[in-house]
Amino acid sequence: MKRISTLLLIFTLGAASLNAAGRMGKHTIKSGDTLYDIAHYNHTTIEKLRKINHLKKGETLKIGKVLKVPSTSKSKKKSLKLAKKAKKTSTENYKINSGDSLYTIAHSRHTTILKLRELNHLKKGEVLKIGKVLKVPGTSKSKKKSLKLAKKAKKTSTENYKISSGDSLYSIAHSRHTTILKLRELNHLEKGEVLKIGKVLKVPSTSKSKKRSVKLAQKSQKHSVKTHKASKKHTEKRLAKALKGIKSKKISHVKRSNKFALSDIIFSKKNHASTKGKKLIALAKKKLGKRYVWGATGQKNTFDCSGLTTYVCKKNGIKIPRRAIAQSKYGKYVSRKNLKPGDLIFFDTSKKHRGYVNHVGIYIGNNKFIHASSAKKKVIITSLSKPFYSQRYKIARRVGS
Repeated sequence: MKRISTLLLIFTLGAASLNAAGRMGKHTIKSGDTLYDIAHYNHTTIEKLRKINHLKKGETLKIGKVLKVPSTSKSKKKSLKLAKKAKKTSTENYKINSGDSLYTIAHSRHTTILKLRELNHLKKGEVLKIGKVLKVPGTSKSKKKSLKLAKKAKKTSTENYKISSGDSLYSIAHSRHTTILKLRELNHLEKGEVLKIGKVLKVPSTSKSKKRSVKLAQKSQKHSVKTHKASKKHTEKRLAKALKGIKSKKISHVKRSNKFALSDIIFSKKNHASTKGKKLIALAKKKLGKRYVWGATGQKNTFDCSGLTTYVCKKNGIKIPRRAIAQSKYGKYVSRKNLKPGDLIFFDTSKKHRGYVNHVGIYIGNNKFIHASSAKKKVIITSLSKPFYSQRYKIARRVGS
């Protein structure tokens, strides 16, 4: 009796296993498939799929490989629905352009970064290469969005910007009405990466920034002409008054409070500039020995070359541009032989004499100047007679006069 019972039990188990085997279906792995999706479509679990197909945890699914899956009438209906949905949301190719990131591509295609990674078998943190073709969900909605983004991209096209001494991502982003994050994305820059002088960056070129630049230039020009005319008129009036006093020979009898010489009238503006120059030099000398830090404008008593000149001028009520190259175009031109204490002097200190300004100092008289030296790593006084600086001298400007 026991033997018969055992035989019946074996037969029952065998029939059950054959029945179970008969319910097994097949699934060919396609691009974008995950164990979670396959398990979900077939009303089973990831663990069950791994066990049936002898898959290890974390094993990568290869496209084209056939998996065993539980097959039921319910799961077949589900599969048909998903197949129809997959046809509607078919994939299309997308070529990676400069400035693209998984976030921007996913956002424009109404999908997720995770989905893009799955579709293209990308690892987390993998760098996108320009020109590489990705598979992306292609829907009528995403196409409309893409067209809008393409039109927007044309309006906000990029242009090249050459990095100069004193530049920072903040100053470049501010001048271009964009963000530091956008600049990093456009140029594939890592956080904290040092900007090299002479390197060319891609920056947004918009009609708004151009209009703003033109307006500022026109405003600056009008202000300059207006100031010049007012100054000239004032000098002419004082000169006429002085000459009238000389002619009547009453200049010596003028009241004490109104005493002045002809030289005082003609050169009063220059004397005023000299006073300003002395103040600039006095403040700059207080910073002698302070540490050179690229991009610093006085934070924790640290400076770079244009940071020192900007700081000294600002403290004396003179507003000048931040970068050395921009400072070299600001203020009144001064020839080398007519240098006066307080004048800003500019140099090309590049190794190959590239011809553009990248260093600035303050002339202090006796053929010497004070500057934040990147070579000496501090604020120092140097002779203009030194061949290195004498040969690289470019231009001088007088500010605040």
